Amino acid sequence: MPGHDNVITELITDHREVEEMFARFDKAVPGSDDRKGIADEFTIELVRHSVAEEEHLYPAVRRHIPGGDALADREIEDHTTVEKLLKQIEQLRPDAASFDELVATLQQEVAAHVRDEENNLFPRLREACDDQELLDLGDKIRSAKKIAPTRPHPHAPSTPPGNKLLGPGTGLVDRVRDYLAGRGR
Repeated sequence: MPGHDNVITELITDHREVEEMFARFDKAVPGSDDRKGIADEFTIELVRHSVAEEEHLYPAVRRHIPGGDALADREIEDHTTVEKLLKQIEQLRPDAASFDELVATLQQEVAAHVRDEENNLFPRLREACDDQELLDLGDKIRSAKKIAPTRPHPHAPSTPPGNKLLGPGTGLVDRVRDYLAGRGR
């Protein structure tokens, strides 16, 4: 819906939500189904967030920020690393020996990515774009997250036009699979 937060506020809110999920994961009993459920939750949120950024935020970074191509490419590399970790985590039971280790690595990767976005990319974007552009980007991010995939697809295209063409169909398939499996409820 138009008129909500600008892109920066929207994405920072996502960051805090994922941090809260990580904190709940850390408090849950190791090897428990609760941990697997929370891992599904943060996987869904991280994938939706990443896809929306790749579809709308990073093209804006390329257009508006000097040196934006290199900055966007680095952020997309971070996403690829995170998606590969999420894919490995998705395939494991919560009592698998490497499950908690992979989640800890994921938490470190996500924390570094969040710090970089919040301390480097977002201030530069705020400086380069006017308020209306930031609001419009926020609307696009919210819309993209509604139809984005919910499962990691590390080999899917991360840049337009491929990601914009394949993302909605992949998202629909993922949501059907989630519904049938009871995942993310």
